[in-house]
Amino acid sequence: MDYGAWLLFLLLAASAIGRLHSEPILRLPSEKEIPSDYCDGWRLAVETNNAGAWERVPASCVGFVAEYMTGDRYRRDCEVVGKLSSAFARSVGLAGDGRDAWVFDIDETLLSNLPYYQDIGFGFELFNETSFDNWVMLAAAPALPSSLSLYNELQELGFKVFLLTGRIEYQRNATETNLLLSGYKNWERLFLRGSSDQGKPASTYKSEKRAELESEGYRIHGNSGDQWSDLLGYAVAARSFKIPNPMYYIP
Repeated sequence: MDYGAWLLFLLLAASAIGRLHSEPILRLPSEKEIPSDYCDGWRLAVETNNAGAWERVPASCVGFVAEYMTGDRYRRDCEVVGKLSSAFARSVGLAGDGRDAWVFDIDETLLSNLPYYQDIGFGFELFNETSFDNWVMLAAAPALPSSLSLYNELQELGFKVFLLTGRIEYQRNATETNLLLSGYKNWERLFLRGSSDQGKPASTYKSEKRAELESEGYRIHGNSGDQWSDLLGYAVAARSFKIPNPMYYIP
């Protein structure tokens, strides 16, 4: 190969490498590229936090998500998480000083908003804060049975239960009413976003509230939530338990 041809080869190779590295690291397939058996794998990627940030359920997977959320698989998956949480809770040696704590998220953790999401394509439609807030004010969300069972068991064991939600402070009355109507009672404290919490990512806001509990001397043994942002960050629990939720993602 003469010098001119060799130089052309190097330029073409460099151009190809540049295009390769300009591709985004995470690239979700377009609707046309999604095969029929993709959706179960997509759900697994969501649960394992491999999917990255996403805004809505792929159109081709709406039927799959609807079947999963309204069928036996979702119920069984939640029951497995509840049993694992219970087994861990029973293994904890409580100090008996009233400082052994467990933290729960609310939406899709203690309460199910499935009646709301059924009306908006199980997460296919982009999140509408106004319509969701109107739903919250109805105080009509049912309890997740496995979470209610765990909640009651934790209190019987002697844990102090704290509720940490991304809901807004003005929704406190509706939230408390909904919790009580759904069978939850005797929580130690309910945290909602105040004015100083607006705009913070969920992982930051929830980490700050957990850190407040630790500064008060509480030991956070367990934390239950449906989003990774409920569980990650700092001041994390000794064990965190994620409840499945393929309908939406909160950073």
